[in-house]
This record gives sequence, structure tokens and C-alpha cells, in this order.
Amino acid sequence: MTVLDAHLTVRRRDFRLDLPLTAAAGEVVALLGPNGAGKTTALRALAGLLPLDGGHIRLDGEPIGALPAERRPVGVVFQDYLLFPHLSALENVAFGPRCQGVPRRAARERAAGWLERVGLGEHLAKKPRALSGGQAQRVALARALVTEPRLLLLDEPLAALDAHTRLEIRSALRRHLAGFAGATILVTHDPLDAMVLADRLVVVEQGRMVQEGPPAEVARHPRTDYVARLVGLNLYRGRAHGHTVTLEGDKGPVRFDATEALEGEVFVAFAPSAVALYRTRPDGSPRNRWRARVETIERHGDRIRVGLSGPLPAAADVTPGAVAELGLAEGSEVWAVLKAAETHAYPA
Repeated sequence: MTVLDAHLTVRRRDFRLDLPLTAAAGEVVALLGPNGAGKTTALRALAGLLPLDGGHIRLDGEPIGALPAERRPVGVVFQDYLLFPHLSALENVAFGPRCQGVPRRAARERAAGWLERVGLGEHLAKKPRALSGGQAQRVALARALVTEPRLLLLDEPLAALDAHTRLEIRSALRRHLAGFAGATILVTHDPLDAMVLADRLVVVEQGRMVQEGPPAEVARHPRTDYVARLVGLNLYRGRAHGHTVTLEGDKGPVRFDATEALEGEVFVAFAPSAVALYRTRPDGSPRNRWRARVETIERHGDRIRVGLSGPLPAAADVTPGAVAELGLAEGSEVWAVLKAAETHAYPA
């Protein structure tokens, strides 16, 4: 059942958001995009903190676009949590029900129940300054859910946490979202948060949707450079004729062999780990090989990410040992090789 049906049109100076957005009951939809893409603008519009210049917002078929924020059945977890510093965890969570007219005792009982659910049953009396980052995040989540909203909005809910706490809270948040009957919109710039928490990704660039779908589908078939970088792939656009794809390189057309046989406009993607580097022209008959120049060398996890320029700019992942063995440095001339079986072509 569709809980959220929205088309958000917001104009702010020289920026325009024009975003259709839906979410079903129990579904988590992640909004991804570069800084300035319009993700937070969309969230604020849904929450009632920013007026629409056009479009609509419907929850369970009822229009709420004209309702003030306090009358919308919407819960929000802000990036900085925005807990009331003078109130205890219990009173922070009880604030929502009290605003709905629930008597003080009943509101506290409901709040205590939610704090117990998020693992903070022993911290009811603590004020925000006495809570860790992970505990504050859970109080904010309980405060958002205690009013039983139909739409939950999460604005970078894990961004303020350290790496260890983030791992723990991400797992806990996934469990809580799985038990939420309404729809959830998650704004994040972290692809791991999106891949772990979301059922569907909506990628926004310059105020518009450029791609959407299940995380695995978006990761396998990126359609913009931003999405390709997000999921760690090299991405090119070209024209296919059978297994041959003509790509538009920096210095003119480049012919590429692909596994799939297609016709017409296509994308070609491959992982940086699929690119092999050599100091001299390799023997054998690899079809996809080109001369390149090393532009950057950076650590990337336990591998080294090498940025290449040339007829086909690309990123290649190699081991630290390979960097030493090949004597790689910025400005080095190398040969890049890619097997056709390591590429993935799909219609544009």
C-alpha cells in the first residue's frame, strides 16, 4: 500500500527542486546525491518546514501539503538530533504525545516503553549532555516514533557518530525500521548506510531524480558519474554494435570489447580492480588495452587507487606491492589492460 505520494516543487533563488517521490508501507527509501542536490530541501518540504511552490504531498491518500508541521503525521530525526537539553531522555520522548493532548502520566508510560525498546530503559532520567552519541541518536529515534507517525524522515541519522558506534547503531536502526509500519525516507550521503538500510534508492542531482531502484540494481547499473563513483565503478557512455562499443574518450573515439552483445546507446561499467597495469606493452591478445598516464596515487582501503589519464580516463586498484614493483609515481607512463569478461554493458 502506498503511504507517501508526493511531487515536490520548491524554488530557492537559482535552485529548483522538482522531485516525484513515493514510498510504500514498511518501505525505506534513501535519497542520495551530491551536496546541493536537494535532498535536505525535499526532507524539509515533507516535514512542513519549507513551503511547496507546486506539486503535492499525500499520506494515505490525504493531502497534507497545506498542513503546518505540527499537524502532520510525520516523525523527524534530525542530523544533530535537536534534543531538548533541559529535559531528560524520558521527557524528550514524552514531549510528542503531550503535544497531542496525551495526559502526562500516559505520555511518560508510552515514552518509557519506547526507550526500553531502543535499549535505553536504564537511562530515562539522563539529560542529553550525559548521553553518548549513539544513545542520543536512539532517544531521537524514540521521540520520532512514539507519536506513531505514518511517515518517518531521517536526516543523516548516523553522520554524527564515530565509526565503531556507527556500525552498532546502523544495525539497531535496521531492526527498528523493519518493525515500522509506515514509510521511511532516509537522507544520506553514505552509500553503505543506503545499501544496508534502504529497500529502494532515489538518486537526486541538481534537484531532479536521475536514477531509482533497488540498491543492487542501482549499484550494478549506474547511470551518472556520481552514481558510478558512489558504488566504485568506472562508467562510460557509447554506442554498441554487437560486442564492440565505441566510447567517447578524451582524445576521440575508443573501441572497446564487451561481454554483452547490444545495439545502440549503452553504458559500459567496470570495477577499478578489473584494470591491470603494466610498464611495457603486455604480450598476448587483450583487446581492451591503452596507454595511460598516472595522475594520482591514493590509499583506498587495503588497496591503492591509481587515477589514470589518457584516451580512456579510469581508476585502477592495485596492491601496495604492485606500486613498488612497477615503480608507479605521478607522471608514470603505463599500459592499462581490461578483459572483456570484466566489463558490463547495458542500454542507456
